[in-house]
Amino acid sequence: MHEELLLLIGEKIKTKRTQKNVTLEQLATRAGVSKGLISQIENNRTVPSLPVLFNIIHSLEEDLRTFFEDMHDTINGSHVLIARKGQEKLFTKEPVKGFSYKRILTRSISSQAADVVLLELKKNAGRKQFIQTDAYECKYILKGDIEYQVGDEIFTLHEGDTLFFDGRVKHRLKNIGATEALILVFYLF
Repeated sequence: MHEELLLLIGEKIKTKRTQKNVTLEQLATRAGVSKGLISQIENNRTVPSLPVLFNIIHSLEEDLRTFFEDMHDTINGSHVLIARKGQEKLFTKEPVKGFSYKRILTRSISSQAADVVLLELKKNAGRKQFIQTDAYECKYILKGDIEYQVGDEIFTLHEGDTLFFDGRVKHRLKNIGATEALILVFYLF
């Protein structure tokens, strides 16, 4: 299985969980893990170990084979991958008002996974809690003004600015501009 498929596991778990009306807490209890770990997996902030993944799939009452059958590698051996405008896939990382994520592409690069996302932030949208990811993060501000806090440092970013940091450091952001902001995000796992 290629690394980019690993990024789809969280989305698949979340889809199955919500289809079955199972809460994060219920799934965590059934799988013997924390609610926070399930949330991190669903939001692609961490990749579960194989035993944890199997426990989650079993706790969702899913067959291992059918769980993975519609997840397939879209790489066709080509060295070039083009993501055309309009092919982005809307997804939810966490329920924060005013945040809208669109996945542009997910691709394995030298045995490492990369996830490329567009993040739209409505005027005044911001995250109150700090988050962490298991990736290096590169943020390019396409439009707007953003305040980004990484650890104890606060950075003000404007259109054309780029921020690169280790996502394992607690971080949060907010739109401090007068309009919607748009950020191109690269997660390098």
